[in-house]
Amino acid sequence: MKRYFYFVGVLLLSLGSVATAQTPVYLDDTKPVEERIEDALSRMTLEEKVALCHAQSKFSSPGVPRLGLPENWMTDGPHGIRAEVAWDEWEQAGWTNDSCMAFPALTCLAASWNPEMALLYGRSIGEEARYRNKNVLLGPGVNIYRTPLNGRNFEYMGEDPYLASEMVVPYIEGVQSNGVAACVKHFALNNQEYDRYAVDVEVSDRALYELYLPAFQAAVQRGKAWAIMGAYNRYKGQHCCHNQYLLNDILRGEWGFDGVVISDWGGVHNTVESAYNGLDMEFGTGTDGLGVSASDAYNHYFLAQPFLDLLKKGEIPESVLDGKVRNILRLMYRTTMNRNRPFGSFKNPAHALAARQIAQEGIVLLQNRDNVLPIPLDKTKKILVVGENAIKMMTVGGGSSSLKAWYEVSPLDGLRARVGDAAEVVYARGYVGNTDGSYNGVVSKVDLSESRSAEELLAEAVGLARESDYVIFVGGLNKNSQQDCEGGDRIAYGLPYNQDRVIEALAAANPRTVVVLISGNSVAMPWADRVPAIVEGWYCGSEAGNALASVLVGDVNPSGKLPFTIGKQLGDYHAHALNDPLVYPGVDHKQVYRDDIFVGYRWSDLQKDSKPLFCFGHGLSYTTFEYGKVSLDRKQMTAADTLRVRLTVKNRGSRAGAEVVQLYVSDLKSALPRPLKELKGFRKVMLQPGESREVEFLLDRTSLSYFDDAKHEWVAEPGRFEVLVGASSGDIRSKAGFELK
Repeated sequence: MKRYFYFVGVLLLSLGSVATAQTPVYLDDTKPVEERIEDALSRMTLEEKVALCHAQSKFSSPGVPRLGLPENWMTDGPHGIRAEVAWDEWEQAGWTNDSCMAFPALTCLAASWNPEMALLYGRSIGEEARYRNKNVLLGPGVNIYRTPLNGRNFEYMGEDPYLASEMVVPYIEGVQSNGVAACVKHFALNNQEYDRYAVDVEVSDRALYELYLPAFQAAVQRGKAWAIMGAYNRYKGQHCCHNQYLLNDILRGEWGFDGVVISDWGGVHNTVESAYNGLDMEFGTGTDGLGVSASDAYNHYFLAQPFLDLLKKGEIPESVLDGKVRNILRLMYRTTMNRNRPFGSFKNPAHALAARQIAQEGIVLLQNRDNVLPIPLDKTKKILVVGENAIKMMTVGGGSSSLKAWYEVSPLDGLRARVGDAAEVVYARGYVGNTDGSYNGVVSKVDLSESRSAEELLAEAVGLARESDYVIFVGGLNKNSQQDCEGGDRIAYGLPYNQDRVIEALAAANPRTVVVLISGNSVAMPWADRVPAIVEGWYCGSEAGNALASVLVGDVNPSGKLPFTIGKQLGDYHAHALNDPLVYPGVDHKQVYRDDIFVGYRWSDLQKDSKPLFCFGHGLSYTTFEYGKVSLDRKQMTAADTLRVRLTVKNRGSRAGAEVVQLYVSDLKSALPRPLKELKGFRKVMLQPGESREVEFLLDRTSLSYFDDAKHEWVAEPGRFEVLVGASSGDIRSKAGFELK
């Protein structure tokens, strides 16, 4: 079948303007996509092709109206669809129908250790992006948790490349099932916000391939991501948004990526490098989105008029431009030009249920001495909630992931709604943090102003604590500058606003004091041995309060596991243990990753004299699980074989619960230094009281390999290996050995 494209005053939702009538153009949409791309390319002028390569507004790039080629519209993610902003400004456009569902931060998703939750997340947020007529979602992020000071860790999926890889693939599949491209970011080595625009990262090829690239490779080769966003920082002296090694050699050359490469906003610095080094679309150049003049701003982007001038002079061949346009056209045909693209949905109650379920599976019970949790409502008359984070909106702020949420249930409101008349729930501020609740024109609905002194607030909280059955302290970090926020790193590892003092005073006043940390990063907990229960509550989006309440009172049995290591102090992290500013945060825009492959538990496993406060993969339950003995289907294997690993897990408690069974592999002797163990498999299994289930894993050559940077290849070295299965990296329950021939 052949059809004609007529543009006769169609209202474009995302643009909010009316397109002008165009002469119909004959296009054959029955041909394969690659033939259609070549057909469209052959009809375009040089100027039209160049125009596709750069923005026309903050979040859009032009199409070719006379050919029926639509504009591309981006939206920030990865936790919700960003509110509409003005054409050339970051401030709000003033729409009344652009509130979104706020989903949990990606640290919470990673903490669920459940790929099914990642698929649900991707489908849900993809439906909202599609309904808002966006064809590119700027997310998810998969940069590795190297330092707990990184202000943007809350947008990523933890410290382990295997966990991040397994979680990012279904997220991408879910988003793209809606005809919306997932733009995986920030490629690559964007592991801090300090000096992010200029720092030049020096890292071994081995660390690059073993730690910092696997999640991106999984996104491209398994998730089939349609877009990749470059990073702000530099690698090998070149900015990552136009980097020969990352974009041409690795992304396209080694991995075969056929999607579009999009710059981070303001991440482009050079026309010639942008032309040759893998970038397709340039966004955000100039601090305010404008260049030389307001009337002609976007023509002065590096891939705009300067690019066109070099093409016309013959200094850059047109074939270079055509390569970019093919990638951009492929994006269009996969999204807005796909006639089978679904319509999406917005303000959908199903999205609220998804957000809540993801949050409930990601919340981590870190400590629970004497089974102080869950709160027994039938024996509780008064619950005291203390802390600014119990009422502060966490969907506002944090940088590009800041949202204009449809609604947000606070921890205090969620607990009050769940407890109802069963017990009295009272509130005390306890401390004052950052009272600014606005970001990019979105204003918090909560008044955080406070006239009382710190002593008065503390005295009130302690007095109420003495007369309460339970104290729930809700603190942690927030999304203000130099905390969990884009654009800067944290300045200290400890809790801000003197929260430690408040926690210690509450613990002294009431033995049933529960600390709930709202954060996307680990923090120091000098009071950990003085409180019976600690909960990592993350940033859980619109349903945060409801999800947290369901865990605290036992409606939901917690099953989240940490996606990163929580050290007792900053020096427990390798990047900081070296006490070398060149390692972190860098000197004169140069940084050397001397921590190499030993990041997170790979480092803490080697420290015989000290253990982390809470290890990678840790998380408790309201029930107990018994692990059986690991069995292997063979004692020897070759590189061509698959090793089958089995064990039985039993719920020994009185309530249903889910356990994340984690499989690690240890190379007992190798030519190159290796971590003591590395995560190579996990399964989340739901078990009723007394129920047993067999859990199975498959290991192959890739599970045993390390990257030999001298050979520039993955090597599975013959010798003895060990399989270790447990409830966390620090709680191994069973082992079995085998030999690779």
